[in-house]
Amino acid sequence: MAVKFQYNKTSLTNLGKQLKIRQNALPTLKNKESALRVSVIAAKAEAQAQAQALEGKLQEYDYLCALWNEFEPGLVSIKDVHLKTVKIAGVKAPALDGIDFDLKPFNAFVKPAWYADGVRILQELSTLGIESEISEERRQVLEFNRKKTTQKVNLYEKVQIPGFQEAIRKIKRYMEDEENLSKASSKIVKSRHEQQEEEEEL
Repeated sequence: MAVKFQYNKTSLTNLGKQLKIRQNALPTLKNKESALRVSVIAAKAEAQAQAQALEGKLQEYDYLCALWNEFEPGLVSIKDVHLKTVKIAGVKAPALDGIDFDLKPFNAFVKPAWYADGVRILQELSTLGIESEISEERRQVLEFNRKKTTQKVNLYEKVQIPGFQEAIRKIKRYMEDEENLSKASSKIVKSRHEQQEEEEEL
C-alpha cells in the first residue's frame, strides 16, 4: 500500500498520528487474535463433542428402532428455540438459552408403557442436535472473526506501519535537505554581500 503524503509539516504530523494509532492498536489486535484462536479451538472441540454425544445417544437407543413405528408422529414438536448472545474474546456469538417443546396430550393408559420414555428420548436427542448445530455456528462466527483479525494484524504489521514509517523518513529527509539548501544559499548570499562590500570599499 503506497501511503499518500506531501512534503510538508502538516503531512508529517498526520502521518505521525496515523502511525501512533496503529502502533497502539497492534498489541490489542494481537491479543484478540490469540484469544480468538484459543476460542476457535475450544468451540471446535465442543461442537465435535456434542456431535459425538448425539451419535452415541442414537446408537444407545438403536435397540428401540422397531418400537418407533408405533410412536405417534407429531406427538413431540419444537415450538421455539431460544438463543442468547455471548461475548467470546470480544465477539458476539450465539448460544442456546432453551427449547420450547410442544407435546400433544396422550392417554398413558392406552399407549404403550415406553411412550413417556420415548417423549423424553426425543426431547433429549433434539436438544443435543440443536446444541450441536449452534456450537458449529458459534465456531464459524469465531473462525470468521479470527481470520478478519489476523488480516488486520498483518495489514498493520507488514503493510501500514512500515509504509507510514518510510513516508515519515522521506519527509524528514526532504525537510532536512531543504533546510541545508536554505542555509547553504543564505551563506552564499551573505558571502557575496561581504565580497561586494569589500570591493566597494576598495
